[in-house]
Amino acid sequence: MKKIMMSGVIAYAVVLLAPELVQAQGAMTYLSDLDQDSAGSLAVGSDSWLAVGFNTGTNSSGDTLNSIQLRMADASGTPSGFTAMLYTAFNGQRPVPGSSLGTLDGSLNPTTAGIYTFTLASNLTLRGQYFIVLTAGTTVANGAYEWSYAGANSYNPSGGWLSQGGVWTFSNGSFDSPFTFTAFPSQFAINATPIPEPGVLGLFGFGGLAFLWDRRKAMAG
Repeated sequence: MKKIMMSGVIAYAVVLLAPELVQAQGAMTYLSDLDQDSAGSLAVGSDSWLAVGFNTGTNSSGDTLNSIQLRMADASGTPSGFTAMLYTAFNGQRPVPGSSLGTLDGSLNPTTAGIYTFTLASNLTLRGQYFIVLTAGTTVANGAYEWSYAGANSYNPSGGWLSQGGVWTFSNGSFDSPFTFTAFPSQFAINATPIPEPGVLGLFGFGGLAFLWDRRKAMAG
């Protein structure tokens, strides 16, 4: 009888929680304009930090970042020390990068035109507003990496995600320094895996498990 009751508990859990287990699978592309033709590029250098903001969507549990993809154009000169980072947002008089969440792993020298993929070394749950920040170890006068931008602000958003649709350019790593803002839609994509939200069905399932477990103990006594 004990074995039958335990089998029932396991089967009950699998059936009721299956939809949430399915929801936990699979990465999604939430923002992307990589399919558009490049309309130009913006220089990346030690004296030309570029920052692009985006907002995550409606999933209250957040999303696990899988990768960030950037479309780069051919570099000019001989740049070096390319660095891509992810920052939180500081919302003061204007939204600017706040604190660094880490350097993204990927190509350190994206000098030829193409799409480059970058990842964080550790898992990160995205929930809120963030900035992609690019810089390099050389000044623009000595050579610059070039971040492509599209001709139209169309990122094919899904899940309530939003690109801020423009590029902040800072002369150095201090985001309180003089800056310019251009409405060029830089070309990037955000790939992430949604974290399942606690569903009513799942909560009901756990309640049912508790009921069956208490009944099993009562019968055993």
